Amino acid sequence: PKPYHKFMAFKSFTSLSHKPLSVDLTVEEGQRLKAIYGSTSGFHAIDVDSGTVYDIYLPTHIQGCIHPHAIVILPNTNGMELLVCYEDEGVYINTYGRITKEMVVQWGEMPTSIAYIQSNHIMGWGEKAIELRSVESGRLDGVFMHKKAQKLKFLCERNDKVFFASSQSGGSSQIYFMTLGQNALLNW
Repeated sequence: PKPYHKFMAFKSFTSLSHKPLSVDLTVEEGQRLKAIYGSTSGFHAIDVDSGTVYDIYLPTHIQGCIHPHAIVILPNTNGMELLVCYEDEGVYINTYGRITKEMVVQWGEMPTSIAYIQSNHIMGWGEKAIELRSVESGRLDGVFMHKKAQKLKFLCERNDKVFFASSQSGGSSQIYFMTLGQNALLNW
């Protein structure tokens, strides 16, 4: 049924100086749309209404290109605060580029996928382990080791389960889930 039979273009940003590798969208204070994206240089924002592009975080302590993993829009911040994750680190900033917490989340290994889950936690999927951290403090609340090294990717969260997948050699894939219990204790 029309107009839902095809994707409808909303806005185009064709002359970005940094190529987007990961993108998210936030609604600031229920009104302003901002596209937030990660590039090999850092993290940037686009005011969707005006088209203004600006840098919000450039990790100058890292030489060369970075690998952005996730842009987590933090709960209860009116879409104004983010956790941006790259390499094996995460930094708390607002949508204007100001550091909001004087701390750095230090992952045990470089995650291949990071996601916010309903228990006010973030999960990072590395090749050897899954880390569960408090989204507020970055505190490590649990580590779940893999039986073998594999690249895992967050899929979704439904009810009390977190679903993720692996791609295996030979073109196969497997979907896993973890059950969220009381106080974010997890069973895999």
